Amino acid sequence: MGCCNRRCGLIAGAVVGALVAILGGILFPVGDMIIQGTVEKEAVIEPGTTAYENWAAAGAKVYRQFWLFEVVNPLEVVEYGATPVVVERGPYTYMTRYLAKDNITFHLNHTVSFLLPNGAIFEPSMSVGAEEDKITTLNLAVAVKELHSIVDAMIKSTNSSLFQRRSVKELLWGYPDPILKGDLGFFLDYNNTYDGPYDVFTGKDDIENVGKIDMWKGSRSVYLRLPFPVHGDIFHVTKLNRNVQYASSFPPFVKKKDPLFFFSSDICRSVSASYERTVDLKGIDVYRYSLLPSTLASPLDNPDNKCFCSNMKTTKNCTLAGVLDISSCQQGRPVYISLPHFLHGSPSLRTDVLGLSPHEEHHKTFLDVEPTSGFTLNFAKRIQVNMMYGPSKVITVLKKVKDYTIFPLVWLNETATLDDETAEMFKKELISRIQMLEIIQQVLLGVGIGVFVLCLLGYFIVRRSHNKKELA
Repeated sequence: MGCCNRRCGLIAGAVVGALVAILGGILFPVGDMIIQGTVEKEAVIEPGTTAYENWAAAGAKVYRQFWLFEVVNPLEVVEYGATPVVVERGPYTYMTRYLAKDNITFHLNHTVSFLLPNGAIFEPSMSVGAEEDKITTLNLAVAVKELHSIVDAMIKSTNSSLFQRRSVKELLWGYPDPILKGDLGFFLDYNNTYDGPYDVFTGKDDIENVGKIDMWKGSRSVYLRLPFPVHGDIFHVTKLNRNVQYASSFPPFVKKKDPLFFFSSDICRSVSASYERTVDLKGIDVYRYSLLPSTLASPLDNPDNKCFCSNMKTTKNCTLAGVLDISSCQQGRPVYISLPHFLHGSPSLRTDVLGLSPHEEHHKTFLDVEPTSGFTLNFAKRIQVNMMYGPSKVITVLKKVKDYTIFPLVWLNETATLDDETAEMFKKELISRIQMLEIIQQVLLGVGIGVFVLCLLGYFIVRRSHNKKELA
């Protein structure tokens, strides 16, 4: 009777162990469904969700660091046609994007519109000097104005030249120009203005669309007018609808193999980034995505960049890599965007202007995205602003210039990262819960299998012992 009880108990234990193991196994898909449902619910941009709270507020402080390029041989360039030599001055740091989104309005088509207030507050403790520091750089008015004898007279009458010396504050945010009789500056229209309006999908009807841009400035396309037809059309159209993101967040459950597309109003176009590596950010595993070199490749290598080649002569028959001509969205000004120090650019860019030294790690643009939620927790947007000047037979200060030159004015590093408090909240509310569920799954599965195996072994041992006794 005792052996029977032991065998029955062991069989019951094995059954219980098997049931516990099965429960643990069932929890894997069920747990994943629970996690997916919870994350998708909280990722929707609507009042009351985690996504909305982070999205609507100013959030983490965003800083813009500026490095300005100073010309060390301005007289030699003007008088003898020497190659300009530059040195980097900076950083001069400003806090930007410190204001919450404005005019947030929800629409019936599951989109929400908003404005991004622009502003900049100087941060002396994060800068190498004061805003009053003087920099010798390109005279913007000479580069902007059409080249004719009247301009030459204006340059001479105002005692101007190809280069000018002004304060960091003037160059960045604006100054009254004596030639144009108006204001000029690298980022003249930034302070006290808005970017947008944007219309983005909330993800309420389809979580895969959350954060994707429906319209920018009231249009679903960005039209860049070209001086020559491309594929029979004088307009290039960059489609926005369901194609690119507003880069603060992406649909949840990001996959490494899928590139991320996002829109940059600075260059009036969308760009893509690919997975580079997994990074530990304050105890949170994030996927780092970086821009591909093809983003700024020449139109010969990347046909999508054909629309940014507006002048066959100055771009060497559209073979120049590393710069985008964005004059069509800069009121016709000869503005070129590149990565800092012409990273991934044609070698001629760094022989036309000496003193540049591109470095992949210091000058690339990247996003750190938490893959489960799709939230961008850290980023560095690095862009260089350049302008072009060229030879002229009528402008005295340009007569010695040998060829068209894309001159670097300033490069910026716009960064933001989650603070320690937000990181702890994120780990507590999302990461720890997922980890706890995984631990429960693994413990149930492990304990269940262990009990099942031990009870089953015990049963066979008891049965074998009982059989030996009966034979004896």
